[in-house]
Amino acid sequence: MQREQTIIYELTAWIEANIHRPLKIDDVAEKAGYSKWHLQRMFQRVMGKNLGNYIRDSKLARAAEDLLETSETVMTISQKYGYESQQTFTRIFAKKYRQPPAMFRKSNRQNCERLISPTFCQQQAPQNVTAR
Repeated sequence: MQREQTIIYELTAWIEANIHRPLKIDDVAEKAGYSKWHLQRMFQRVMGKNLGNYIRDSKLARAAEDLLETSETVMTISQKYGYESQQTFTRIFAKKYRQPPAMFRKSNRQNCERLISPTFCQQQAPQNVTAR
């Protein structure tokens, strides 16, 4: 089990380093040197989550950060994380975060002002985006 953990932790670091690429389970299996079936079983045992969900959730988490920390368009962010279309990205993002990306960006910036202070949030707002 110790060897499996080491392999999986190294793979998760590689996934994070390559998160901007369109990653498929086959790509990760090739990197690991295992069949995709064996790798998926091993990943599930170590991480308690399947490999495909891990990759998708990592991409969505990075996209959510980008929505809050940059002024990149939703289209640019969706392409950045390898989604085939903005519609696909929006559908998957909304399923996970319970709101579409543009609303997520706006509502979380508004929460920033309400919870912290408008002055702080304006200082933290990305260029070309006005915090309200």
